Amino acid sequence: MGQAEQKTSRKPRADSLRNREKLLRAARDVFSAGGPEASLEAVARTAGVGIGTLYRHFPTREALFRDVYAHEVDELEALAGATSSAADPVEALRLWLHAAVGMVATKKGMLAALAPAVDSTDPFFAETTSRTRGAVERLMARAVASGAIRDDVSAEDVIRALIGMCYTRDQPGWQPTVLRLLDVFVDGLRTGPKG
Repeated sequence: MGQAEQKTSRKPRADSLRNREKLLRAARDVFSAGGPEASLEAVARTAGVGIGTLYRHFPTREALFRDVYAHEVDELEALAGATSSAADPVEALRLWLHAAVGMVATKKGMLAALAPAVDSTDPFFAETTSRTRGAVERLMARAVASGAIRDDVSAEDVIRALIGMCYTRDQPGWQPTVLRLLDVFVDGLRTGPKG
């Protein structure tokens, strides 16, 4: 076995994996805050690593964008699974939508700061969109089955409402307004007395 083959079959070191996780968390924090301070240097600084470490893990802006975005989708899927047995399925949906606002904030910040070449026809985006839609569908199906929400609103409708609310508010501090509007939207989905 040649040296190149040995390098590719070797597992990443624990400190390398920790640095990668720190960079993903830092990128989410830096880019969701947005503004002129959102830069690759700020991500490295927030993670407590050098810029060279960032580039070793994410050699291009697109690589960082994809990995952070995929990480956010993973977390939303996990949240949908974790809340799938919550006592109140409407509150589980509300919690998920609130978390999704954070993902949108991170994506907006990355698009502004990194200016990655995003091809919406790329299979990566089709796959992440499908996973996100699937999480909403599962949460909504449970709420509909329990009789807690209307059955004439689709997961696609909910996602469009979420995205619409997030992208019409671009002023600093837009997230609390969107969260309040989402609460009104979710309450409007309820059947029977609104809570």
